[in-house]
Amino acid sequence: MELTAEEERVLSGEEGQTRAKMMEILVALGRVFGAERLIPIRSAQVSGASYKTIGPYGLEWLESLDARAVVPAVVNPIGMPRDRWREMGIDRDFARKQEQVVLAYERLGIRLDCTCTPYYLNITEYGDHIAWSESSAVAYANSVIGARTNREGGPGALAAAIIGKTPDYGLHRLENRRPSFAVEVESGLDLSDPALYGALGYIAGKQAGNRIPLFTGIRPTKDHLKALGAAMAATGAVALFHVDGITPEARIFHFSTEGLERVKVGDRDIHAALQEIPVDAVALGCPHCSDDELATVARLLEGKTVRIPVYIFASRGVIGRNEPLVRTIERSGARVYADTCMVVSPALDQYGSIMVNSGKALAYVPTMCGAAARLGTTAECIAVATT
Repeated sequence: MELTAEEERVLSGEEGQTRAKMMEILVALGRVFGAERLIPIRSAQVSGASYKTIGPYGLEWLESLDARAVVPAVVNPIGMPRDRWREMGIDRDFARKQEQVVLAYERLGIRLDCTCTPYYLNITEYGDHIAWSESSAVAYANSVIGARTNREGGPGALAAAIIGKTPDYGLHRLENRRPSFAVEVESGLDLSDPALYGALGYIAGKQAGNRIPLFTGIRPTKDHLKALGAAMAATGAVALFHVDGITPEARIFHFSTEGLERVKVGDRDIHAALQEIPVDAVALGCPHCSDDELATVARLLEGKTVRIPVYIFASRGVIGRNEPLVRTIERSGARVYADTCMVVSPALDQYGSIMVNSGKALAYVPTMCGAAARLGTTAECIAVATT
């Protein structure tokens, strides 16, 4: 890699050992992936925030660092809501360790929004180079916004936040963003609920692996695109996808499916992902709910009472600007939590089976929570919880 004089000074330790360590991480990544230089970024999003996932050694590493982020940077969901962890049944010792993780990130200048949907914070635009690490956020940023990021690991994203740069390789380069795989959707279903796009993504991700799919035959909204990309990032390693006539780069470059491997997905495939099993709890908001998704849940729960635990997850910003909806939801006995999610919180480890409306959660709940997972539409999830 070719470093500037300023980058060489950082690497040599002239700006402190932590910044030198962070530069070492970026240079090592750049050399591994063949980058010729570092490029400035507009924002960073850092994973490795739940004590459930990073444990004592991750916490020790974070507390050893002594520098601050130089670009806007947010952190992924943590293992509990910061202000309602007792209500959620979180162990006191876990809560103490989680608070130490939060304090470590705060000391490093990372914004404590604790969300997997940083795109709701308006910190990136089309063409921006960024360094995000949460798989569903990466897919959304690349595909729906048209920003440019690789799927960073937690240390790489933190290094980028502190240095303000990232190696120029992979999806930062336009030539690597063309589709390499086509998914032709042939469905007579009413694909109005994001869960059905989650099912589609659950199937397509397994077929795509780490390739870049181009979808035809669908007209998704932004919430649909969020569900589609999140599921593909979970069952495959999809960091970028295009939808013909919908996503920004597909509209600009008019990609063709000619010469691409093609896979057809129909109603039978989508229905196969909607298996029915008895459930102990319902969890919604993976990725975190949007304003519209909270409104849908509130409408479905208004005047009802839940008979099994119902968890809804959203960022603090979305919850804060939708307080009347949250009150409607919580009158039913359901709970809306910030900062955390069903995958990284130990609170959901107590259940044997969980119903979700997300293809991402369908993929992650069995391994991260040790529970069977059932996928349904938002309306089906609420019906199961209230009947």
